[in-house]
Amino acid sequence: MDVFLSTRDVARLAGVGPTAVKRWADEGLIRCVRTAGGHRRFDRADVERFLRHRSPEEAADLAEDRWVETLLKQGEPLEVEAMLLAGRSKKGSWHRVADAAGAALGMLGRLWQQGSVTVLQEHLASERLSRALARVSQAIPIAPDAPRALLACAEGDDHSLGLALAELVLREAGWATLWAGRGTPVAEVGFGLSGSEVRLLAVSASEASSDAAALRAQADALGKACRQAGAALAVGGGGAWPDHLSYGMRFRSLETFFHFAVEERARLRERGAA
Repeated sequence: MDVFLSTRDVARLAGVGPTAVKRWADEGLIRCVRTAGGHRRFDRADVERFLRHRSPEEAADLAEDRWVETLLKQGEPLEVEAMLLAGRSKKGSWHRVADAAGAALGMLGRLWQQGSVTVLQEHLASERLSRALARVSQAIPIAPDAPRALLACAEGDDHSLGLALAELVLREAGWATLWAGRGTPVAEVGFGLSGSEVRLLAVSASEASSDAAALRAQADALGKACRQAGAALAVGGGGAWPDHLSYGMRFRSLETFFHFAVEERARLRERGAA
């Protein structure tokens, strides 16, 4: 006899929430039928086959779904921090955890665009992650003589979560971080580099920053200021940054950014010892 499962049954088997299962059904990843009342029902054999034989892309989506479901819960505040720590234990490094969290944020944004989550839900989830990242970042010990990095959002961009992920990566790479955050004009950021001990400027732009010409102008202005101050420049996030900068580098992966930060710190130590 066929055994049919409800959406919540499938969610429990997969370790995700009902929202993820509904999305899988809507995208045709798992076949379902509808009851007379409009409820989804899934064949157990289909579900077990999907969970056993999912592709690498589907496995990545499943991991992102678990992140999103945890972020959307309004439960224990430390649950997100526990998720970050568990990810660090499993993946072996904070930069890999940061990339996974960044992918989950991208999925959360897509769910909002599709109307699957509300603006309030998206904001609350983002705030939960932001606070957890701050606690985890501050717990990473930094040497007293660590080089300093300044973190800022692109001018006109109010999304600072990408910057929080970059801070986690920088602290793992041995950098002390200064937080300019959002709302700081480009001219002020550039002026702040002059005569300071900052040796790296990291600037984040979210997908909301879609004006490529404006971001190129910002990158050029910040690149000039960094060159004059003897500081490296790194830009990242989903914004429309140019692929090639007149000075500095554009990063699309936090793992790549981590290796750059490690190499830049080593270069500064060699230069200081010379």
